[in-house]
Amino acid sequence: MTNNRRTELLKPGERLDDLQIGGLELIQNPAGFCFGVDAVFLSDFVKIKAGETVLDMGTGNGIIPILLTAKTQGRKFTGLEIRPETAEMARRSVQYNHLEDRVEIVTGDIKEAAEIFKPAFFDVITTNPPYMLAEHGIRNPDNAKAIARHEVMCTLDDILRESMRLLQDKGRFYMVHRPFRLTEIMIKMNYYKIEPKRIQFIHPYIDKEPVLVLIEGVRGAKSRVTVEPPIIIYGESKKQK
Repeated sequence: MTNNRRTELLKPGERLDDLQIGGLELIQNPAGFCFGVDAVFLSDFVKIKAGETVLDMGTGNGIIPILLTAKTQGRKFTGLEIRPETAEMARRSVQYNHLEDRVEIVTGDIKEAAEIFKPAFFDVITTNPPYMLAEHGIRNPDNAKAIARHEVMCTLDDILRESMRLLQDKGRFYMVHRPFRLTEIMIKMNYYKIEPKRIQFIHPYIDKEPVLVLIEGVRGAKSRVTVEPPIIIYGESKKQK
């Protein structure tokens, strides 16, 4: 892509970040909410077969669908994002990476996802949702960051209810979340007929508590869950060395 074309796709305050895979780059605005390692871990945890269709709920700047085009052989990736300006930025990243034939960004509300898309349509659903309940802590005054971090625009129930409606029978659901809500997550996944099947914890150091948990669920599956070996981000803590 020429420098002129590159400039046309960027708006004031935006930058292109190298995703370190497949030559992909992502448009981000540091003044808004930029993706973190949780999205990268989720894209590594997800299992997608050749030809499958995937929906990413609350896609933000499109990081997960774009990464998955390089890491899997999925046929079609759709990102659903409620904020029009964020969805528009994600579309420009799709265009910049010439992924229009594999990735579509749709502007819409997760709470209405089953009305936006056909029921039982997707093989796989992914999500990196807000971790904090609406009443938890102090909300960021920046609206984009508040939506990303707190359940302002949607709740865990909204995500699981709509996923149940949109997944095919035995379709797979993947989510990254915080361990302190794991009991709630497991109970609600079971309620919405998305059976937890695989769990993996992510620890900053080997002697520290996990900071993230990756979860795979299967719609309509029988009860049986596997806990995979943990991911240790930094290895041993400085105290041990």
